[in-house]
Amino acid sequence: MIQIYNTLTNKKEEFHPQVPGKVSMYVCGPTVYNYIHIGNARSAIAFDTVRRYLEYRGYVVDYVSNFTDVDDKIIKASQETGLSVKELTDKYIAAFYADISALNIKKATKNPRVMETMDDIIAFVKVLVAKGYAYEVAGDVYFRARKFKDYGKLSGQALDELELGASQRVAALDQGKKEDPLDFALWKKAKPGEIAWESPWGLGRPGWHIECSVMATKYLGETIDIHAGGQDLEFPHHENEIAQSEAKTGQKFANYWMHNGFVTIGQDDEKMSKSLGNFVTVHELVKTLDPQIIRFLMATTQYRRPIRYSQANLADATANLNKLKTAFQNASYRLKDATETPLEKDVEAEFLAHQAAFVEAMDDDFNTQNGITVLYEIAKQLNVYATKTEVSAETLRYLLANFAQLATIFGIKLEEADLDDEKIATLIAKRDQARAKRDFATSDAIRDQLKEQGIILEDTPQGTRWKRE
Repeated sequence: MIQIYNTLTNKKEEFHPQVPGKVSMYVCGPTVYNYIHIGNARSAIAFDTVRRYLEYRGYVVDYVSNFTDVDDKIIKASQETGLSVKELTDKYIAAFYADISALNIKKATKNPRVMETMDDIIAFVKVLVAKGYAYEVAGDVYFRARKFKDYGKLSGQALDELELGASQRVAALDQGKKEDPLDFALWKKAKPGEIAWESPWGLGRPGWHIECSVMATKYLGETIDIHAGGQDLEFPHHENEIAQSEAKTGQKFANYWMHNGFVTIGQDDEKMSKSLGNFVTVHELVKTLDPQIIRFLMATTQYRRPIRYSQANLADATANLNKLKTAFQNASYRLKDATETPLEKDVEAEFLAHQAAFVEAMDDDFNTQNGITVLYEIAKQLNVYATKTEVSAETLRYLLANFAQLATIFGIKLEEADLDDEKIATLIAKRDQARAKRDFATSDAIRDQLKEQGIILEDTPQGTRWKRE
């Protein structure tokens, strides 16, 4: 039975989805004003691994992750670059898809955008106003946090502590408008020159917290099985999501809350973030480093634990990944001289024992550190079997297929398919189209993808030529 550490209750709980065999899962996505950094990627990788394991255990997962494509940082970046908000966010959404593809992260079932959900957001806020949970002041709409009796239940903080913290954070202008320092914005009045939408309260745009409540309930229902995101979102973002969602629906918003640990950098283990300027973007890193190494480092650390980003840890990840790949390749090579004999029962029994240990590890709150240890044991089994004088093709195929299936849960590709000339030509054509549209994020991603496969591109006046390294 799968157990999940539920941040809401601060303990591990048996996982029981609302609908047997199906899981509704919402993961807070990126704010798209720049390339994602390793810290952002950690959350995407962690919960992609959770999703993959749930699917391995037989669940159908409806996985929704949003794009925040309207907020203060985006508006500022738009003004600085001269791009419209739509142009800017389209660019970085394309870059996000290129980055997660490189990291072998499965696309979400749905990636809703704030700008495409505006009518739903306005309707949601109207209900909160009508129920007395929200109020309008000069074009801004605030949520009455204290009116929601369980406010603070996720972060486990007392209201007086929250009030003190809010008083220190809130700008003087907002403080003068609010009935209470704890109250938070649902709708913001537009400043001159900002992107804005018509609403019952005048021109404006949503506050940050409201968007996730709206998109989660719109696509997954009033109560969802799993809500996940980075540890830094626990308060105030997720706390506010709970308050506004449950105030509107009267239903429990999410049954299980999951939060991944930070990526840290340096000897002081400082949290990696754009605000601190100590970040490394995936876009730049994959130009010089195999994306599978990044994926391996992130996926094989239990999601709640912090990860130190360092050259030493990348080197360890490289060596450990190579152990798995080498075992797979050596065993695959023996298929050339294997005999067509039945599956060897003693080998099968040994693998099934490993498989049971893997499930036991992963059922315990997705303990990927213990799970990957089991994969190392399976690699040893493959290595030992591959050295035998005579080997069974059926036994090898059994081991290889099951080993690859478990590795896939971590996003590991043990065998890379070679690109043929037709596929290379198709990718080059897509890159040419992207360049013509000045979509350089997509163009660069395709170039990097080909480079990883040993294909070197040369842009000439006569067109793009390619050669193998």
